[in-house]
Amino acid sequence: MYELNGIVYADNPAPLITVKYVRPLNDYKLLVRFSNGEEKKIDISDLLDEQVFKPLQDINVFKTVYVDYGTVVWCDGTIDIAPEYLYNTSGV
Repeated sequence: MYELNGIVYADNPAPLITVKYVRPLNDYKLLVRFSNGEEKKIDISDLLDEQVFKPLQDINVFKTVYVDYGTVVWCDGTIDIAPEYLYNTSGV
């Protein structure tokens, strides 16, 4: 049991997941290593039609991916994807 912002929860808090390593792969996939040691290949091609991710349609921009403060980012941090989203996305 724990309390967060005045709300009491019966479970234990979920551990904070961050990204430790990322490498671009072919076909708009990423190889991501998380803070818990798990590694996943993640296909983000479905996101590329969303306005915020459109710059990543340029493969040269996509390949500039890096980790900043535990999050996958591009374009000096103007584009990012939450580590929780990546972790909960099924691997390829």
